[in-house]
Amino acid sequence: MLWVYVRIFKTKLFARFARRERIADRALCGAVRRAERGLVDADLGGGVIKQRIAREGQGRSGGYRTLLAFRSKTHAVFIYGFAKSERDNIDDDELTTLQEIATGWLAADAKGIENTIANKILQEVQNEQDAK
Repeated sequence: MLWVYVRIFKTKLFARFARRERIADRALCGAVRRAERGLVDADLGGGVIKQRIAREGQGRSGGYRTLLAFRSKTHAVFIYGFAKSERDNIDDDELTTLQEIATGWLAADAKGIENTIANKILQEVQNEQDAK
């Protein structure tokens, strides 16, 4: 299957989480590649999807839950993450807030995204197109 280039970003808050948990950019790219193939763990509405990411040396079911703003064939923004061992899920109020945040990220044009990168609000994930 031909890989469609999707720009992948992480918010400053998510980047801190990923660094603390040692989640590599290649794992984030894998989650987006699965979503591009239609393999979404949960569509939470409002442009927010949930994708599981495995802990190092383990499977995805006991690993991390990531919530991202996702628009197929254009871009994905990782906005929130948590370990399955820390909590089961997010509550309705948190989901509403994340949907509002996702709406903003998905509506952002290229200039707006570049400005947020320059201001260190977003970081671009090193997109490993050729990774398996």
